[in-house]
Amino acid sequence: MNNSARAVFLDHASLDLGDLDMAPLRQAFGELVLQPSCAEADVAGLLRGAQVAISNKVNLSAETLAACPDLKLILISATGTNNVDLAAARERGIVVANCQGYGTASVAQHTLMLLLALATRLPDYQTAIRDGAWQRASQFCLLDFPIVELEGKTLGLLGHGELGGAVARLAEAFGMRVLLGALPGRPPRADRLPLSELLPQADALTLHCPLNEQTRDLIGAAELALMKPGALLVNTARGGLVNEQALADALRAGHLGGAALDVLSEEPPRDGNPLLAPDIPRLILTPHNAWGSREARQRIVGQLAENAEAFFAGTPRRVVSG
Repeated sequence: MNNSARAVFLDHASLDLGDLDMAPLRQAFGELVLQPSCAEADVAGLLRGAQVAISNKVNLSAETLAACPDLKLILISATGTNNVDLAAARERGIVVANCQGYGTASVAQHTLMLLLALATRLPDYQTAIRDGAWQRASQFCLLDFPIVELEGKTLGLLGHGELGGAVARLAEAFGMRVLLGALPGRPPRADRLPLSELLPQADALTLHCPLNEQTRDLIGAAELALMKPGALLVNTARGGLVNEQALADALRAGHLGGAALDVLSEEPPRDGNPLLAPDIPRLILTPHNAWGSREARQRIVGQLAENAEAFFAGTPRRVVSG
């Protein structure tokens, strides 16, 4: 515990829905300010006199950091660091630490949920019941939409870290065969297939890799064309890994059996998105909430507290810059 440090959580409402125990984080500082949300223009004022900034998605630019001379530590309540100017933080001697592995169970569960929903045509059957199709049926069951079993099918998996490994284990529990794909910019490995070999074999493809300049538009029109007719695509990683216009076109053309995404290239999609068009068939969108179980969010609180305590003890952990 540091009795004198002042910390400001700039977008606390993005993490805590009123269901979390914030005591571990409160105990790490002399003062903790929980700001529900803030505009980027207000960040410097909110951080005046603070030694610690906590941010989920609020941007901490070089200009903002220059206006906060007391700042010593930035805690990111997520894994991604693109909201912080890491070079500027390094120049000013500000340590930046993130949270890691907190949402593995939640995101893996969400990934399989989306895959199962596509395979069983869950949204179509829900719509059919809402529209009265089952009520009008001539027999006890309604089988208007073909159902696919996952057992015996091949899952192509891009990104085999902690999260990808968890998804692979769940898929194998359903009887799927898992093939791993090679990512651009990574050293070649015998157990990683190039996309040109992986995609034609995969009955389903799930993405669990980071977004960077090498992986942006990793799945575009050419890659979608390589996938089997009727194949399924699930992305719970980052928007931008899949070219959204190309995916919309492939779904409209009927080439894919369906796609499900928890992420888009712009979030929230205030300026529209090709995948928000109402005429795209067999598409499931969820609002970047795969990570958001209460258990996962509570782990973030614990990791933020651990990162703060380690920093003050002189042994920083989960450091991404500093």
